Formats: sequence, structure tokens, C-alpha cells
Amino acid sequence: MFGFSFFKLLFTIAAVVIVWQGFKMFNRQQEIRAAKPATRVHKETARSVPDAEDMVKCPVCETYVAQASAVSCGRDGCPYP
Repeated sequence: MFGFSFFKLLFTIAAVVIVWQGFKMFNRQQEIRAAKPATRVHKETARSVPDAEDMVKCPVCETYVAQASAVSCGRDGCPYP
């Protein structure tokens, strides 16, 4: 009853390999999720909503642009590249 047989040994090795591969896949998924930027999900539409960005007023053309991705308005004296 408690003796070793070929099939018991094979089953034990297969179970260990399956669990080991499952943990590796789980850890890879966790690393992928950690590397993605944080987004919020709108409750009513279930769509992904990007995080808010701060807006700054351009002193030359007096329009508001995103602070992180501000580009030049093309006018002389614009402080953005």
C-alpha cells in the first residue's frame, strides 16, 4: 500500500512540475501587472481611464497644455520645446 511504484513516482514528479510551472507563470503575471502604468476603470462604462495630468497655462498664447507633454505653440517666446 505504501510501497514505491513507477506510476506513483511518475505522478509525484508530474504534480511537482505542474505546481512549479504554475508558480512561475503566476510570478510572471505579477511582474507584468506591476510594470503597467496605473489606470482607473470607470464604474458605469467599465472602460479604462488614464490618470489625470496637471495642466499649465502657456504665458505666450494663454492656452492650457498638459504639463508632462507640453509642446511649442509655434509663437515667438514660447517656453516649451
